[in-house]
Amino acid sequence: MLRSDDVTPRAYKQVDVFTATPLLGNPVAVVLEAEGLNDAQMLALARWTNLSETTFVLKPTHPAADYKVRIFTTEKELPFAGHPTLGTAHALLEAGLAPKRPGTVMQECGVGLVAVNILPDGTLAFAAPEVEFRPMAAEETERLTAALRPAVIAASPLPVIAEMGIRWLMVRLPDAQSCLAVTPDQATIKQLQTACDVDGVVIYGACSATEPADYEMRAFMVECGVLIEDPVTGSANACLARLLQASRFPDGDRTAQGYLVRPGHPTESRWPRERALY
Repeated sequence: MLRSDDVTPRAYKQVDVFTATPLLGNPVAVVLEAEGLNDAQMLALARWTNLSETTFVLKPTHPAADYKVRIFTTEKELPFAGHPTLGTAHALLEAGLAPKRPGTVMQECGVGLVAVNILPDGTLAFAAPEVEFRPMAAEETERLTAALRPAVIAASPLPVIAEMGIRWLMVRLPDAQSCLAVTPDQATIKQLQTACDVDGVVIYGACSATEPADYEMRAFMVECGVLIEDPVTGSANACLARLLQASRFPDGDRTAQGYLVRPGHPTESRWPRERALY
């Protein structure tokens, strides 16, 4: 149970997302009954849990939604994030939520409605929201190269900023090995986040034909003065899927992430090629 300064107990769950093995996933705290909490209290609770994200479940305002959720990091509110979406849906289903539409949980959040499909084996998959792409300013190229030492930025496609509620700078490298060889520079990553108004930097490169995945992906961000490599990033994977979809998946549709963060336990994601991505 959580207690905020309104002295009302708040039931919450901690969910381990993107794993079938305990303690190897992405944790999220889900406050199940957040009615009555204000913004400052939500942020204070998110800082107290000290996880990458904490979600707060509210009554929906959209008639098609099963619930409304607000997502907080220890610094700010996010309109959308991947593993908090899945963790919140899981916690609510475990607590007895009966979706209005069988087989699909409908979440209301800062980007609108997000469908979460309940697969036959009980796992969950969220529908990737639409994304807006815009080019990175050319004057940031030198800074980007310094941030991703010793990588060489691929000539095509050029780096783009992808916005899906959360914003990522998407950078293609020549191949997966180039991606794995990167040692990011904290100060320059932070400068890029500020200059490009993004939440983090995503690098990706095509794998060889002998590897199980088609792309290797890594995501970096500086939060609270600390450089973080996210082991699995739902929103960044979804942005990459939308980016690859726009070019008709030239090298395949399966991504891997977390090889260096969780040795032996990388997470693979496969994206359907139709318009609706799960």
